[in-house]
Amino acid sequence: MKRAWPAEFNSVFDTAEEVTIEPITVEPVNGERLVAHDEPPAPRKALRVRIPMETYERIWPLAEMRFRPAEGPYAGKAVTLIATNPHYHPWHPADGGSEEKVSDSGRHYKIDYLIVHFLLDDVREPVAA
Repeated sequence: MKRAWPAEFNSVFDTAEEVTIEPITVEPVNGERLVAHDEPPAPRKALRVRIPMETYERIWPLAEMRFRPAEGPYAGKAVTLIATNPHYHPWHPADGGSEEKVSDSGRHYKIDYLIVHFLLDDVREPVAA
């Protein structure tokens, strides 16, 4: 199923940094492996992004679903926000610090940030023969 990334969140990728991550093999308590094969999972391309907590709260419902950005530097790719997948635990959202700012009216406010990761995949369209 093709899902288009909501255009209102395209700015999330403006400061994205491409990284490579190594999925981990998870050993549940009962000893059954969650990976169906004995080979370690292959390294994956990902995007590392620092976003405001408010933005994360708005995109969180999109987590663990694959989307295709329609425009921008990642158009033609597929992105998946990592939030709860046990194979990517080290890349779950983490504290990204905060910034103290002053509005034009002189009021002080604070913006909290999170570091999030998106899996980044090439998309191959099937070609009719």
